[in-house]
Amino acid sequence: MTTHIGLIGVGNISQTHARAARAIHGVQIAAVFGNNVEKVRRLAAPHGAPWFTDYEKFLSHRPMHLVAIGSPSGLHAEQGIAAARRGLHVLVEKPIDICSARADALIAETEKAGVKLGVFFQDRFKPGIREMKRAVDSGALGKPVLADARVKWYRPPEYYGNSHWRGTFALDGGGALINQGIHTIDLLLWMFGQVVAVQARKTTAVHEIEAEDTLLATLQFSNGALGSFMATTSAYPGYPRRIELSGTNGTMIPANDQVVACDLRHTIKEPFKSAGDIADLRASSPAVNDFRPHQAVFEDFIRAIESNSQPECDGREARRSLSLIETIYLACRTEQCEVLSGAPWRSS
Repeated sequence: MTTHIGLIGVGNISQTHARAARAIHGVQIAAVFGNNVEKVRRLAAPHGAPWFTDYEKFLSHRPMHLVAIGSPSGLHAEQGIAAARRGLHVLVEKPIDICSARADALIAETEKAGVKLGVFFQDRFKPGIREMKRAVDSGALGKPVLADARVKWYRPPEYYGNSHWRGTFALDGGGALINQGIHTIDLLLWMFGQVVAVQARKTTAVHEIEAEDTLLATLQFSNGALGSFMATTSAYPGYPRRIELSGTNGTMIPANDQVVACDLRHTIKEPFKSAGDIADLRASSPAVNDFRPHQAVFEDFIRAIESNSQPECDGREARRSLSLIETIYLACRTEQCEVLSGAPWRSS
């Protein structure tokens, strides 16, 4: 059976969604929605897909089984809810939305409609990241001790200047943390589990935007581990994301999501791969050149639809990172240690 996908949004990420979807056998781009006539026509043309600037007419198009939402973050829940009410499965770009209340509304509406909800946290599908997850889950790393995550990226002034929504509170929900850093926040929660306390500071150091372009946070996990987290779009020229996980039995370090150090006290049955030297790796470009992780998200989501199972990252799972980010922002505003009683982002 052919799966027909509707694309919502016409920016760089929707172009990535289009390439990723078309790389899958049996998948077609059914229709494209966007507000910019020139851009929506340009995105739809290579796929022979009809295009719409009227959202209701787009949602009425058939055949269409699911929508991939790549619009500004503050529109995700609103557009996803409308799609779910039309019986369409919803796969949304990160974050699920910019506030938990709207995320909850989207989750509730998809459950009421009986459709699937998934969120693009494609880093979970990268081989090096999955190796780290396997080390933690198998016990090879031992008892978690310390997580150190650094997202030291650079975005030029035009990255924000040419956009009506990036770096705004209304549509981006913040800056470097919620836009660039959220993938890494998701991975920390995925690997080390629940966070119970946060301290944080943020600043707008370089860019002329409403929100932060630099942020530091310290985290306390429920398993006793401590963490440090850094996110910035001001570190010229931009460097690889780096996550260091240490446990009682060793340390693992990926850079640009390739394992570059794996020092474990005990040997394991399936040795981890190493990518070697990281000196030439850079992470300064906002464009996504490798669409294969996004392709893996699509494939996983389509399997979930066909088997009536849950995708790797469903709405409730994606809500965890958003709730933690909200708490980090709160800690920045109050300049206090925020203790997370009740773990509001924990999956049910």
